[in-house]
Amino acid sequence: MKKIEMRSDCPVSYALDFFGDKWTFLIIRDIALEGKRYYKEFLGSKEGIATNILSDRLKRLEAAEVIVSKRDEKLKTQKVYSLTQKGKDLIPTLIEIMIWSKKYNPEVAVTDDFVEKATHKREEVVAYFLGQLR
Repeated sequence: MKKIEMRSDCPVSYALDFFGDKWTFLIIRDIALEGKRYYKEFLGSKEGIATNILSDRLKRLEAAEVIVSKRDEKLKTQKVYSLTQKGKDLIPTLIEIMIWSKKYNPEVAVTDDFVEKATHKREEVVAYFLGQLR
């Protein structure tokens, strides 16, 4: 992956250049919050990502060192994807997005209990998701 060309020194602009499409964060969400690890599992997400886009985004995320892949020990033809530390550091951002989404659209699939806990015990919630990672 080529280096991200910065349009300015604005950190928001950099993040948008890096995560500028909806699929990138959804793949990170699937790994970090839903425990998905295999290509087929990502294809099964309710948003319906196309195979060519999924393949491209996985390659980009791996090149950016947000995820890493390795061959499955039992199923040698399959790759297992996981977050690097750089990827794990995005978990608080995902949680913040969930809180924001619930605030402005009460119909999203986030419980009030989750929002309450994530708001007041953020470290505990982040630690929970980190502990769920394999």
